[in-house]
Amino acid sequence: MIMKKLFFTGLCVVLLTSQLALGSISDTTLLKSKPVYGREAKVITYILDNNHYRKINLGDSLSSVILDEYIKGLDNNKQFFTTADLQTFEKYRDKLDDLIRAENVEVAYLIYNSFRRRFDERMNYIMTQLINQQFDYSADEYYESDRDKEPWCKTDAELNEVWRKIIKNQALSLKLAGKSQEEIGKTLKERYERYAKSIKQFNSEDVFSMYMNSVTESYDPHTNYFSPKAADLFKQQMTLSLEGIGARLQTENDYTRVAEVIPGGPAQKSDLIHVNDRIIGVGQGTSGEVVDVIGWRIDEVVKLIKGPKGTSVRLQLLPAETGVNGPSKMITLVRDKIKLEDQQAQKSLIHYQKGGKDLKLGVITLPQFYMDFEGYQKGDPNYTSTTRDVQRLVKELQSENIDGIVLDLRNNGGGSLTEAIDLTGLFIKNGPVVQVKNSANKIETLTDDNPSLLYNGPLVVLTNRFSASASEIFAGAIQDYHRGVIVGESSYGKGTVQTVINLNRFINDPNNQVGELKITFQKFYRVTGSSTQHKGVTPDIKFPTALSPEQFGESSSPSALPWDEIKGTLYQKTPMVNDKVISSLTKAYQDRLKTDASLQRFVSETEEAEKSYKETKVSLNEVTRKKEMEEAEKKKASNDKLNTKIVGKEGTPVDLMDMEDEYLREGLFVLGDLITTKLG
Repeated sequence: MIMKKLFFTGLCVVLLTSQLALGSISDTTLLKSKPVYGREAKVITYILDNNHYRKINLGDSLSSVILDEYIKGLDNNKQFFTTADLQTFEKYRDKLDDLIRAENVEVAYLIYNSFRRRFDERMNYIMTQLINQQFDYSADEYYESDRDKEPWCKTDAELNEVWRKIIKNQALSLKLAGKSQEEIGKTLKERYERYAKSIKQFNSEDVFSMYMNSVTESYDPHTNYFSPKAADLFKQQMTLSLEGIGARLQTENDYTRVAEVIPGGPAQKSDLIHVNDRIIGVGQGTSGEVVDVIGWRIDEVVKLIKGPKGTSVRLQLLPAETGVNGPSKMITLVRDKIKLEDQQAQKSLIHYQKGGKDLKLGVITLPQFYMDFEGYQKGDPNYTSTTRDVQRLVKELQSENIDGIVLDLRNNGGGSLTEAIDLTGLFIKNGPVVQVKNSANKIETLTDDNPSLLYNGPLVVLTNRFSASASEIFAGAIQDYHRGVIVGESSYGKGTVQTVINLNRFINDPNNQVGELKITFQKFYRVTGSSTQHKGVTPDIKFPTALSPEQFGESSSPSALPWDEIKGTLYQKTPMVNDKVISSLTKAYQDRLKTDASLQRFVSETEEAEKSYKETKVSLNEVTRKKEMEEAEKKKASNDKLNTKIVGKEGTPVDLMDMEDEYLREGLFVLGDLITTKLG
């Protein structure tokens, strides 16, 4: 094995997202900066200028980007500011860089306090004019829930009309859920009272944190500022010490969206909540009142969902597959602490009759690339690592005389780069696995130096849009070496490496805590010389996908580093997979598309899910809305979940034809075809 050197390459989701910026004062008190914030901002700029991979200095062009991002962070759905407000901010467009270098962050507070005045005006209008309004639900009109491409409102009257549709939409949802007019008014009043209350809690540190993230994320989306509070949360996540449901959340417009389901957590184990589901209500225990959380700050929603191990929480969801027009559903989860062993690799044995032969197919599910780095450094002979676990599982499967293996990397957001390299070494004799380039253009080739080969049989690697970073390195190497067949969706496209810098190293202030900076400092390249950035790994056999890279993936961020390529390195391809084999597998898959009813249903469901993801207009006509909900409910009732991971308990054989996971089922069909192709 190569020298142990742990890189954090996982797909990180920052908890303090843009809507978190909607918390603060609500009376005449104005938030102000502290002197330490100016010093901290200057240090962050210095570190970015000198250490970020992009090698760009904070200047007028980035100042313009920062201003736009900060305004968007405060008002990400264009519901508060008017064009007149924006015009008053224009004088700062090319001056933020100079102000930051002068240790001046007052602009952030000036703009924020302007936002707060606008927020208070909207809340007053909602409470006095809209909460108890009798809406006309026979009118044929729509509410656009994603206003990103809509123009900014010019007048208060235009803002009032936007909010009339927002409240009407929410009132109609409550009406269709069986609420009376009195109950609707009560629910909306409580909702916006809580919304306003959460904003009063926003403090000067929160303003600074959001402003600094507008600065850092102008370099790239994975460079982030962590306030002292956010840094503690980040460390808790990395040590897997949080107790809750095992999901990372983000704010999207007025909703709390599931950004990631953490392997081994209650959410993943239950298969009741999925990525892109929207949480609209939270209840404690099995009978506690369900609190409406539409419009809430993300940290307030997280506070309700988190709780002691063994306690229950109920979540009211708008499932991703039926979208904002579909019906809600209620689920119950039991909170638990996410254990490392729950995120370890697991195996299953699948039986499949093909051409009169009983094939035994092994499945190894790998949620992340993990390693007990502390145990390794202490010389613990039993330290846990991805490679060691997979090595053990492969040997156990070989003892069962398996005919082939599927390595399932769906939703694997990455982890240890070292483990990605060592794991590749189990399937190739030796050779380069990945190239890494730093900001000084120095290129290092990371190699598997172990000539031993654990498994040289038929291999399929399963990926989806949320397979990222270290997952892409492994899948890319297997593909480049022609060692196995990549099957599924194109991966995420995260080809960068980050490190975390504690700002206490630069600022000694005994009276104030300072935060941390996560900064992008390296970039990955495949042995062919192609970057994994944006493009990720394109499967040899492509499955239908509901997730476009523009919505879900590295390409969804305008500040993401570009794709490029460098000179490839020498490596020896294996004879396991060639163009003829891929052509044969593709033809077999296309034939199944014509005859396999289950696969056809999977394709149809994927197409429907894609439409739901893209649909942002919501009808405000009661008859139309009710019809849409009924149609969505019918589709949902007949819908097998697209990316479930149910393949049977550890060591329990499962018949391929009985599997509910169509994605994995099809991957195993490809493996069966690969086995018979090689046998032939």
